Order: sequence, then structure tokens, then C-alpha cells
Amino acid sequence: MAETIEQLIVTKASGEKVLFSVGKLELSLRKAGASEEITQAVLCKLEPRLYEGISTRKIYKIAFSILNKLSRSTAAKYSLKQGIMELGPSGFPFEKFVAELLRVQGFATDIGVFVDGQCVRHEIDVVAVKDGKRYMIECKYHNLHHNKSDVKIPMYIQSRFKDVEKVWPSEQEYEIRFHQAWVVTNTRFTDDAIRYASCVNLHLVGWDYPYKGGIKDMVDSFALYPLTCLTTLTRAEKQTLLDMKVVLCKELHHNEALLHKAGVRDKRIQEVLQEIAKLCGD
Repeated sequence: MAETIEQLIVTKASGEKVLFSVGKLELSLRKAGASEEITQAVLCKLEPRLYEGISTRKIYKIAFSILNKLSRSTAAKYSLKQGIMELGPSGFPFEKFVAELLRVQGFATDIGVFVDGQCVRHEIDVVAVKDGKRYMIECKYHNLHHNKSDVKIPMYIQSRFKDVEKVWPSEQEYEIRFHQAWVVTNTRFTDDAIRYASCVNLHLVGWDYPYKGGIKDMVDSFALYPLTCLTTLTRAEKQTLLDMKVVLCKELHHNEALLHKAGVRDKRIQEVLQEIAKLCGD
């Protein structure tokens, strides 16, 4: 790309104006599995469509459109963050998605568990158990990229955790019900949220936090892509599947019946299954 592109001012979702970074775009394409040839082809086709002040969201949309014509499975991986954003509007698909990410790491999980605390009754998004320890996991789903989880969220979750942490068989004795609380979000945490969580031993998982342990890293490691990443399904078909409580691509793997039930036409089913196979590593 021409050197002048490096001087281009772009607009982030927050409204902040920054210099365009070709390197960051190249890295995001390569992380999605794009070859050097495909990466350079995307950059070459993207350059003439850039202009001063263009939003980073618009750049993503253009890059995705170009990439989708070159490699659908790579485009699906590239759209992971947006795909997770489309798991709403209810929180259940994201909770199921988080539970599955934990399950493949050896946790036993339950979704939507009601628990009596010392003061009030609570619904826990995900209860996870591993190596004899039980974790209370709260899922904070956002449908906008710039929405961060601020310090109020971990403070609120910590107060709920303290209410359900112990079970009191008698006034003098108690048993540990939960050993730690987690907050999992599909975006990012503010610095104060991270600082507070560290202070009270609350575990945070965000889009790219902690380092090499965020949602993006887990999805890539275990190939657990949400079906909303698929480029071969329409928005309506995706929503139908979500309404059926189907969330993951792997649930559709070799499962023509589910696709039929969602209204996908016969002539497109094989196309969808091929994209899923590439994403799931088949």
C-alpha cells in the first residue's frame, strides 16, 4: 500500500481520531488464516476505497466483503468479533457459548442455575466445576464494539458472589459453595475494572483479556465458532437457529436436519456444510 495511506486519519467507534495502521489490518487478516497472497489482495483492493476520516467499522466491512469473495472460511474467522455481537438480543446464546468454551477445557457446566443466597435468590448465568472447585460465572454480553465493562460490573458481581459464596447448615458452621466468581464479556474491561477484580480475586475474561486467554484465543484454539460467523447463512436463518437454541457451528456439523428445520434450501445446504467443515477443522 502506498506510504500516504499510513498518514490517513481514521475514526474509531469511540469517535477518537487515529492514524490508520496497515500493520494491524494485516495482522488481523493473518490471524484469521489469510495467506500472504490473499492478505495482499485484500489490501490492494481496499486502498482505493479509503478516505480521510473513514470509520474503522467501515474499513472492516469493506475488508470483510473483499475477503469473503476470496475465501469464505477465512472471512468467517475474520468476522468472529462481529459474529459474537450477533448472538443477541437475549443473553442465552452467549451464555451457552461461554459454557461450551469452558466445557472443552474440562469444566462441567450448567446454565441458568438458581441459588439461594444469605439475603436473596440469584440466577447464576453459568456454574462451572473442575478439580473439585465450583465457579460462579456471570456473562456480560454487549452488542456494540465500544461498550466496555466498567468497574461497576465486577463490583456488582462481587457483591452477589459474597451472598452465595457460602452455605450455612447452622449459625456456627458453613460450607463453601463457590470458590471464585468470574465475569466474562465479549468486549473489553476498563482499567479500573481490571484493577478492582485483581484486588478481590475476581477472574475476568474479555475479548482479548487475559493475554492469550481471552475469548478470541479460546475460540481459535478449540475451533468453537458461533454460527453467526457463517457467511453462507442469511441473517434470518441464523436467527431461526438461535431461536432453536443452536449456537455453535459444530452443532450443525454433518447435521442437515437442523439446517432443513431452519429453512435452508437443499441447494445451499452443502455449501453451508462445506464452510462449517473448514471452520471446524474437518
